[in-house]
Amino acid sequence: MAGLPGADPLVGALGKHLALIGFMGAGKSTVGRDVAERTARPFVDTDEEIERLHGSIPELFERGEAEFRRLEEQVVAEALAGPPAVIALGGGAVLSEKTRERLSAHAYTVLIEVDVDDAWERVRGSNRPLARDADAFRRLFEDRQEIYGASSQWTANDPEDVLLGALRIGLGEGSWTVAGPCVVVADEKVLQLHSPPVEGRTLAVPAGEAAKTLAVVERLWKEIDAERSSWLLAFGGGSTTDVAGFAAATYKRGLRWTAIPTTLTGMVDAAIGGKTGINTEEGKNLAGAFSFPSAVFVDRAYLATLPAEERHAGMAEVVKTGLLAGEDVWSFGEEAMIRACAAYKAGVVLSDPFELEGRRTILNLGHTFAHALETGSGYTVKHGEAVALGLLAALRLSGLEATVVEEVLRPEPVAADRDAAWAALKRDKKGEGVFVLLEAPGRPVVTTVSDGDARRALDALIRK
Repeated sequence: MAGLPGADPLVGALGKHLALIGFMGAGKSTVGRDVAERTARPFVDTDEEIERLHGSIPELFERGEAEFRRLEEQVVAEALAGPPAVIALGGGAVLSEKTRERLSAHAYTVLIEVDVDDAWERVRGSNRPLARDADAFRRLFEDRQEIYGASSQWTANDPEDVLLGALRIGLGEGSWTVAGPCVVVADEKVLQLHSPPVEGRTLAVPAGEAAKTLAVVERLWKEIDAERSSWLLAFGGGSTTDVAGFAAATYKRGLRWTAIPTTLTGMVDAAIGGKTGINTEEGKNLAGAFSFPSAVFVDRAYLATLPAEERHAGMAEVVKTGLLAGEDVWSFGEEAMIRACAAYKAGVVLSDPFELEGRRTILNLGHTFAHALETGSGYTVKHGEAVALGLLAALRLSGLEATVVEEVLRPEPVAADRDAAWAALKRDKKGEGVFVLLEAPGRPVVTTVSDGDARRALDALIRK
């Protein structure tokens, strides 16, 4: 049984360092550099810093391990005193009680796991002071496992694992226990197929975009009837997590909440990143809040009952992610596809959690047009269908081939009021004339588009 964690003021690595610990040869530096690039954070390798400031580690060890550990403790403290970074620590750094205390206060710590035989093969023959005898190496490995486990909040094997852990996104099948009162907010159609995954009072909301209204939120405010020590579980697709997260963010100034998405869209995009909200007459998601779930648990078993059209809708977000990443994730197996998409979004979110620095805006590729089409159709056009068309428009404006969108998503023009769609696009929350386009796959750019070009691109998406 897995316990769902309680809320933090900042979830996971948000606003904190992302610290990587583990035995020598685990690959902390290699993983850390990759994670730092994906999150646009500085990277600090404390062993490299020690050598830069104080000389080679083998020479320092020759003067005595105690002196080396003192210098290591100092270098780690200086790294943790800086702005949020990805920090790879030496294998013995967590032996220091002060370092463990500092990590607990200032970092989200991930243990990079490694098999002892693999670690030995990687470091044997090197100049590492503690890697000169295989038997001693294995004994040291065993001796440190307990302190590694006690010092970390997540375990990982590769960069994707780290990114998922940094936002507490768990992938796999399982069941859950709760440590306190729980209110479940669930899609009414999902409840016809699946029992809620935890015990608790259940509040049903309409399926799809019909859930994302002020009337539904007002009803939830009245029916939640919980203390702030309680937590809320959102159980359904992207619309459910949007409205449930928004209700959690605004009820009594904030309840902790957790998301268990049941659609492909929710698993690869909508439930990740803390954006919650509802629609208004003026446009899509115009009332909302940043409210990060304490955890997101992705269980692919729920996809077995997902209608084909909803799976197709989710593929629009998959294709979007692949275009942004420059990787054909849509061709991966289901598990690898979901994992890659969730990890990519986690990396972007960690680089710009509240969309203040500009990088997170790239996740809106295709969505400016999509939201306009949804609004212009009175929300009769499904979100995935609208995103597919939005991607088509974005690629055309980028001057790129749209073959992937056409072959994987097969979008067709939809019925919508042209003037209403254009008006919605003009008042889009990302600013007039600002669009996410691609210089090439994997190279998104936020740029401006003239009204004439934008209007022609939008009109091409609407059925004549």
